[in-house]
Amino acid sequence: MEVIEGCRLPVLRRNQENEDEWPLAEILSVKDISGRKVFYVHYIDFNKRLDEWVTPERLDLKKIQFPKKEAKTPTKNGLPGSRPSSPERDLKKTLDLSLHTPAAGIGKTIPTPKRKLEAVSLTTQCSPATPVAPTPEIPTPVFAQQNGSVRRPVSAVAGRKRKAGCLGTDEDSQDSSDGIPSAPRMTGSLVSDRSHDDIVTRMKNIECIELGRHRLKPWYFSPYPQELTSLPVLYLCEFCLKYLKSLKCLQRHLTKCNLRHPPGNEIYRKGTISFFEIDGRKNKNYSQNLCLLAKCFLDHKTLYYDTDPFLFYVMTEYDCKGFHIVGYFSKEKESTEDYNVACILTLPPYQRRGYGKLLIEFSYELSKVEGKTGTPEKPLSDLGLLSYRSYWSQTILEILMELKSENGERPQITINEISELTSIKKEDVISTLQYLNLINYYKGQYILTLSEDIVEGHEKAMMKRHLRIDSKCLHFTPKDWSKRGKW
Repeated sequence: MEVIEGCRLPVLRRNQENEDEWPLAEILSVKDISGRKVFYVHYIDFNKRLDEWVTPERLDLKKIQFPKKEAKTPTKNGLPGSRPSSPERDLKKTLDLSLHTPAAGIGKTIPTPKRKLEAVSLTTQCSPATPVAPTPEIPTPVFAQQNGSVRRPVSAVAGRKRKAGCLGTDEDSQDSSDGIPSAPRMTGSLVSDRSHDDIVTRMKNIECIELGRHRLKPWYFSPYPQELTSLPVLYLCEFCLKYLKSLKCLQRHLTKCNLRHPPGNEIYRKGTISFFEIDGRKNKNYSQNLCLLAKCFLDHKTLYYDTDPFLFYVMTEYDCKGFHIVGYFSKEKESTEDYNVACILTLPPYQRRGYGKLLIEFSYELSKVEGKTGTPEKPLSDLGLLSYRSYWSQTILEILMELKSENGERPQITINEISELTSIKKEDVISTLQYLNLINYYKGQYILTLSEDIVEGHEKAMMKRHLRIDSKCLHFTPKDWSKRGKW
């Protein structure tokens, strides 16, 4: 029985509890190594970062499913038949519901039928990455603490696609004396439409990356030059992020590389943490290399070969050897959608240490200086959604818990006021309140009810959050890119 590409069958893998399991997997590629076949598999309903090469002993051939032949699309009068209705398309029809806005003044409310609130709440909970349509405003919620029932957050559905633009090419971006290609390969770039996926982009192509004192195992495909994909280790200069084929080439490069920090302006420093602002037009080589590295850990990221429209904010840790990259985010110089982040990443060695939330907090500090509200490009990746949900929840709860009552009455606050205080866009404020199940409709007005569990959970989370942005250490002057021609 020959196993071919497209087959599905159970494959042995070891889970996080170090136990063996046999999830269903799809064969994406087959190759021969020294006369023995190995198979590249994708575990169905698992993240692509778990894809791997396996040997025949790990395949359960008794339950193999061969790929089915594609059925022709039914036609009518020579034209393709209409597409069947999908749950996503049906769901969009329900998003026309919007809440009534207050007639005038802060604190005044107009009663809204309870069924309408439930309809919008349900829609948002089913798809947390989708903003409530269209820019709804909830009339002044009354804030109250409740010593009552436990309210558990609704589970979030991770976004599947990830659009973020920021990969450029430059023919002279690499030193040809190192014996490697001068630019990234132009094939295999991801686009936001999944129908354009090919087998190349579905498979990890880099085995290992050495970046400074860390060795990283890539999660996803990245369009590095094809000659480098067969190497056991790809070496990167940790300061300019140039890619090299051998340790000897790296050592020779380090004798010539004068950088000890990312190029650009240092706009924030507190303790050992610094942020550098890098213009994608002025520093194309660095921006391109940064995006190639980031693509190894970001799945649904659109790759554009033009970094000019983007700014990159790189977070570093300082020691006696220099400023070491921890993570970064990019943003468009001009965004018509109020996006303050296009793409965001904390490198794997620094994950689960609070740096992701620090990157998010820094993006909103920039929005505060700009006098704008911001939001990340959506849909978010699975890890991005978790990070943003956590940041939004903690930031908004921090505001609500600091409210004080006046004249013995319940404290009041509007959605607009929360948005202005935090620079979080109104849609994200509303979806977070609904995600936490805090909004209730009672006697003609909206009540924000905090249970003891919510308060205790927030206090515990804030005790663990040691890294915070100090606005006094930020030295940032926003630029009006609309008046700067081609930047």
